[in-house]
Amino acid sequence: MNRYVLHYAPDNASLIVRLALDHMGRPFETRLVNRATGEQGSPAYRGLNPHGLIPVLETPQGPIFETGAILLWLADTHGGMAPAPDHPDRAAFLKWLFFVSNTLHPALRMTFYPEKYAGPDPAHQSALRQTMQMALASHLAQLDRLAASGPAWLDPQTPGILHFYLACCLRWCALYPLAADRSWFRLAQTAHLHNLCLMLETLPCTRAAQAAEGLGPTPFTAPQLATPPEGSAT
Repeated sequence: MNRYVLHYAPDNASLIVRLALDHMGRPFETRLVNRATGEQGSPAYRGLNPHGLIPVLETPQGPIFETGAILLWLADTHGGMAPAPDHPDRAAFLKWLFFVSNTLHPALRMTFYPEKYAGPDPAHQSALRQTMQMALASHLAQLDRLAASGPAWLDPQTPGILHFYLACCLRWCALYPLAADRSWFRLAQTAHLHNLCLMLETLPCTRAAQAAEGLGPTPFTAPQLATPPEGSAT
């Protein structure tokens, strides 16, 4: 296998991996996972990811799932998108990558799908969503302070895997869940993360993703719901 295969759905976590692959200049194929028909739960897809979540990246070393794991594997395999394993900044970078992967991203998922975590009672779902939104506001403030402190691996002018992960999470904060109050989130309140998003919107990889997934003209700073040429975001 000489090329990567990204199993994706539009405007899902696979978008982060698409951006990273494109920015690295690594050739890859895409295979749509049709969420409208529940393809992510099919036996074939669960053979790649037994948890039935998107994305999966097929590699010469086998399929990889978990967004953070895919990104870190790509950075370590190809270099240039994160501090190398022997770099003095590696430990600091890893703790924040895993914070985004293990804390920020799951909090977003609980906000979007509270029924999966709180059960069928709407009151329980609403309470969980409100708790997670307060937590997310705190997490984003911490990350904005981190960006303000100026670590080289989060420099707005030098995109890395964490940049793409953060920008997509910020996009989804603004858009989802569709039927709930999202007034808790204002990108302008995290000025340094806003600057990071502005920079990413100038990149060729972002323009490619805009076309491939129908993300609109300002996918991170003023996002619109995706209108993809194939598949659906939900």
